[in-house]
Amino acid sequence: MSKKIVIIGAHAAGVDAASACRKKDRAAEIILITQEKHAGYSRCGLPFVIGGQIPNFEDLIVFSPAFYKMLKLNLKTETTVIEINKTNKNVSVIDKNGISEILEYDKLIISTGASPFLPRIKGYEKKGIMSLRTLEDGIQIDQNVKEGAKTALIMGAGLIGLETGIGLHERGLKVTIVEMLPQILPAMLDMDMANQVKETLVQKGLSILTEKRVEEILGEEKANGVIAGGEQINADILVSAFGVRANTKLAEDAKIAIGETKAIKTNQRMETNDADIFAAGDCAEVPNLITHQPSCSQLGTIAVRQGKVAGTNAGGGYALFEGVLASAVTKLYDTEIGSTGLTTTAAKRAKIETVSGKISSKTRADYFPGAKPIKVKLVVEKESHRIIGSQIIGGEEVTQRINALSFAIQKNMTVNELAKADTAYAPPLCETWEPIVLAAEIALRKLG
Repeated sequence: MSKKIVIIGAHAAGVDAASACRKKDRAAEIILITQEKHAGYSRCGLPFVIGGQIPNFEDLIVFSPAFYKMLKLNLKTETTVIEINKTNKNVSVIDKNGISEILEYDKLIISTGASPFLPRIKGYEKKGIMSLRTLEDGIQIDQNVKEGAKTALIMGAGLIGLETGIGLHERGLKVTIVEMLPQILPAMLDMDMANQVKETLVQKGLSILTEKRVEEILGEEKANGVIAGGEQINADILVSAFGVRANTKLAEDAKIAIGETKAIKTNQRMETNDADIFAAGDCAEVPNLITHQPSCSQLGTIAVRQGKVAGTNAGGGYALFEGVLASAVTKLYDTEIGSTGLTTTAAKRAKIETVSGKISSKTRADYFPGAKPIKVKLVVEKESHRIIGSQIIGGEEVTQRINALSFAIQKNMTVNELAKADTAYAPPLCETWEPIVLAAEIALRKLG
């Protein structure tokens, strides 16, 4: 009798889990369930459709119906899982027509993702507060722009908040971004690097207000503005970008263990405290590779890797997920920004003493036409000299430098070793001295 595998969630983690399951078990009955109308699309691309770089929201759908058919996956869209019954090893579902069904499983993968978080500030229940998480969210924001919206207010200056704000600004709207913390991109950058990015964004025409807590959402029935830091700001479009929270209700109700980060606790095989149930993606807790503390880094790259591990194990194979560095990149207007590992702020929270090396350079030989500025910051553990983090801001070639430093951190490279790295040079491609090597030399000087 063929194995029954049920996967709750059909996006980055869920679809990759299903694919990995199928590679390990050609005969298994695999069911994918999603509440949404569309499965397997790129959430990361939503701001770039709003900004006009990508023509249509449908272009974000990565997997066509033929993909699911080829892998013999039973995809159930617009279907909600009501309950997980661990004792009887089944899940109860209801579809858009109200038809209920009980699906049995031998192995279950929970990839329920995360949902936008809106603090219970005064007026939070008003209509018209949008977020950007799903295809439908993007279509709704886009429709508001087409209907004549002229101003937008973004609440939160993380990655999604900034990317959404820029997308709306590129559509001609006047955009204000409010952030309660003293800096933008607090999960990616230290204050010194964040301030440089903020200055660039302001020069492009965004209004960015830091240290401004949203105290009240204004409007009669429909939200039309906020009070933030004592100041009234009105807008046609209000976007909540406070962040997301792991969707764990199904797991909690089924008595599946929840970790310190309030995400589902997993081991290296992405197993929960029930050996037949796995979790992957934005709802799963895994260790940070440097601090070894629980973390829930909600990035698409992490979700697909976790999904592959969970799916391999559910399908009868063996795979491990060792942890995360939370490497991330973005492009804001013409500026590329990347980070990997710990910021100095995060290291301090983890009680790790650090020194940093920072250098401003060019992406090509200074005399070569088209050379663009680039700034590299390395974070080094003082005692061991290990590289534990990096942040880069530049006009080009940021991603591969961040990837290289991610490899260095994962291999426990010391700043001494990085300073001696054998790197390439050609005037149209890079400077004689690689900027990350120069940053390493500066850090070494501080270490004495």
